[in-house]
Amino acid sequence: MYQEEKTFTVRIALEAQFPDHYDGEEDAHGWLHDWETQVKPELLKAIFATLRRFPGWTAHVRNRGVSPADEIEIALVKVFPHAE
Repeated sequence: MYQEEKTFTVRIALEAQFPDHYDGEEDAHGWLHDWETQVKPELLKAIFATLRRFPGWTAHVRNRGVSPADEIEIALVKVFPHAE
């Protein structure tokens, strides 16, 4: 089987901004917890819902040994039928 590959990257940089009087650890990284438990799951659902709308393509999460807290790789595969 012959295979070609191309990488396309969407990078999301998370930041939290606090008022000047903020002491540094008051929220115990609650903003990051919100990302992990609310925003990221919904974002991934939306991505996969969109990708499923295109026939001939399949999508799955591919683990390259990086923590899913830091990176999620989605493999999008187009399979061409065999000529008979």
